[in-house]
Amino acid sequence: MRVAWVRGALVFVAGADTVSGQTKSTPPALTLFDDTLDAVRVMQNDFFQPWVGTWPTAIDWTAAVMGTQVTGALHSLSRNLQTMRVSGNQGNDFKAKENLVSLYFSQLVAFYFGQDSLSLRGQAFDDMLWVVLGWLDATRFIKDHSMAHFDGLLGVAPFAQEQGWYGNQWTAAFAHRARIFWHLAERGWDTRLCGGGMNWNPNLSPYKNAITNELFISASIAMYLDFPGDTNSAPFGAHPGAGFGASAPSGTAIYPPKDRKYLRAAVNGYSWLVDSQMMNNQGLYADGFHISGYPQKNRTKCDSRDEMVYTYNQGVVLSGLRGLYRVTGDPSYLEDGHNLIASVIAATGWDLRRNTPLDTFSARVPRWYGLGRAGVLEDACDITGSCSQDSQTFKGIWMHHFATFCAPLEPDDSRVAFNGSDAIHLVECKRYIPWLQHNARAARGTRDERGRFGMWWTAGLLDTLTTVNMVIGPDTLPAYGEDAVDYRNEGVPQDEKWMGGSRPIVMRAGAAVRDVNDRGRGRTVETQSGGLALLRALLELERL
Repeated sequence: MRVAWVRGALVFVAGADTVSGQTKSTPPALTLFDDTLDAVRVMQNDFFQPWVGTWPTAIDWTAAVMGTQVTGALHSLSRNLQTMRVSGNQGNDFKAKENLVSLYFSQLVAFYFGQDSLSLRGQAFDDMLWVVLGWLDATRFIKDHSMAHFDGLLGVAPFAQEQGWYGNQWTAAFAHRARIFWHLAERGWDTRLCGGGMNWNPNLSPYKNAITNELFISASIAMYLDFPGDTNSAPFGAHPGAGFGASAPSGTAIYPPKDRKYLRAAVNGYSWLVDSQMMNNQGLYADGFHISGYPQKNRTKCDSRDEMVYTYNQGVVLSGLRGLYRVTGDPSYLEDGHNLIASVIAATGWDLRRNTPLDTFSARVPRWYGLGRAGVLEDACDITGSCSQDSQTFKGIWMHHFATFCAPLEPDDSRVAFNGSDAIHLVECKRYIPWLQHNARAARGTRDERGRFGMWWTAGLLDTLTTVNMVIGPDTLPAYGEDAVDYRNEGVPQDEKWMGGSRPIVMRAGAAVRDVNDRGRGRTVETQSGGLALLRALLELERL
């Protein structure tokens, strides 16, 4: 695909190979599971450095999300171990499978030490809550993988030490970090301003935004459901009767599991979010609320809404809604989640009833519907290649929490009983599969020769076209109005780390050829995690 500027408009020349002039060949098809494994392989091989225990190009909060995406991949890998086949000697089949799990789990453990947890303690409340979600996901993986594949080890020999899978030894450490950061973050909740809600950043003027409140909801219900307890009071020693770094007597949890304060926090958090009027007329969450004129006397009402819409603001709450339903059995939580998903899909320009995009490519790039075009999920910065490091992470976050929301429901002691909503939930989730397949087809088309995903998934469809001179016109550019401030892209440092720099134009056969996904920051660990999360979401839904 060639790209050029013509009279101020970005023009895509698509459909022909720039060397031979022939239609671009499609890469050999792999199975969805193979594609997902390849996505995590590229993400870890190209971007993760075991000796420092992190993705060096990531920043603190995006690294926390990367850890969550690796854990998600481990969940899917574990669930597919029984059907996964390895070519060659089938006697080594189990060894190959478990070796793969151990590889990525060992990198997750390395990240526990590589994560800059000290710096994160002083950052914004949303940064802290990404940490909570990540390590609770990891403790849940340990539990599920151990129960599914290693229960038979218990008690078989003295060296087994009643622990089952070796990964169980890390549960206490992961849970401890999650607990520390939840208690640090809960300080962001206040009722003096805006009638409640989480403040975004303690060091800035009050801003009650969607992402911090959604994170608090999802992290709180996850603490209620998945936190196994903590016997270690470090680093604060704040528990009554505990000295600095003191531990409880063996087997006694200073911070017990199933503490209902976490459940209350999740219920209250979602109630506030619903009542806050954060949702716009498309059924999507705007970014957040300021208090106009603050800090003038008696100004306490959230009355100035930033109308900017980002994909991740529509996603994180989904795992919280799934957890709230799991505990309460209240079908309204599932209904709210499905309504939000339907709004997101509609905002990509996809007709759920007909399972087809509303527009196709013709002489112009298809129109913008609010969160995408031609049925493909986008953030507003995608088309211009101006996405910051923050925004490059957003679509993957949406896909991760969407997959969590649509995972199969199972009987749970914390829920009253199964009801008709369970069956309806699965039927609704299956309706999203064609849309996911369409997005996966687009995203796969953005991979370069090294298998790295690009940011702008829609560009992956361009090479399938015969139309040339596709021009971006004013009607196809995202616009949210003068009340929208894109501070996630326009308000970040304009340097190489956050925004990248200009990429050289590659010369092929004497013609200027440029991959549109090399613009700006280009392909990064954040864009790779987005492709991974999308493929994993489709893999999980096709299991339903």
